[in-house]
Amino acid sequence: MSQPAMINRYRWYELVGIYAGIFVFLSFILSPFVEGFLVSLKPLGLLFSSPYRFWPENGSFEAYRTMWVSVPGFARYIFNSFLISTIVTAVVLVLVVPSAYAFARFKFRGSGALLAAFLAVNMFSGAVLLIPLFRLMRSLGVLNTYFSMIVPGVAFLIPSGIWLLRTYMMRIPRELDEAAFVDGASHFYTLRRVILPIAMPGITVVAITTFIGSYAQQFIFALTFNSKTEYMPLPIGLYAYFGRQEVIWNELMAASFVGIAPAVILIFLMQRYLVAGLTAGAVKQ
Repeated sequence: MSQPAMINRYRWYELVGIYAGIFVFLSFILSPFVEGFLVSLKPLGLLFSSPYRFWPENGSFEAYRTMWVSVPGFARYIFNSFLISTIVTAVVLVLVVPSAYAFARFKFRGSGALLAAFLAVNMFSGAVLLIPLFRLMRSLGVLNTYFSMIVPGVAFLIPSGIWLLRTYMMRIPRELDEAAFVDGASHFYTLRRVILPIAMPGITVVAITTFIGSYAQQFIFALTFNSKTEYMPLPIGLYAYFGRQEVIWNELMAASFVGIAPAVILIFLMQRYLVAGLTAGAVKQ
């Protein structure tokens, strides 16, 4: 006889506790987004009214229309962020895939120390390295260009990509490499024809996390290395809603939701591959 599903083995009060815990956890995670969306529906004059009302009275989507007028060129900011993140993701994948394969398959002197150094890079905030990065961007002649945000983005996101993809590739059986070598395949051919098709779920995870990371970390680099509006990314566009006298909170929230829409759509379209990549290798065959 087939065994019942593990979830059915819990008693009713245990299930209530499990779902209650999930509900509380999701409430903490989603409540800022719900509140931000409700703020975007409220008129600016009623945001700080007393007593506080959770559901907006006279709520409308007017802020989603006026936000484009308050910050002209906001669509350009969104395009710039999407373009920068796409280029960063492509460059990171080109560099990370062979590097992760080398760290996963080969043992060479200093590999452990090099991996530790990659991990240490993520411990440094971009603000700590602004001055040396500025001098580097100036010496390369890429200030006030897209490259002034692409180069730091690639540098900061490569280490995490290598660690993620290396862990995934280490779960791929080495017998596949050995079989390819017996047939006379080179390391590059083995990577391209044998490893890459199997590692696509892991590569997808790295691509999505890299895109989101690049989409979110552009503010400090753009503010320091760029002074031309036509190259500014989304975070700078959101910063424009902070006026000298007041902050246009409802339009800021509306612009935030519109700005993150490309990343949300990307995750929604790739969620099947994202889940597959995160769970692959969890059970050893």
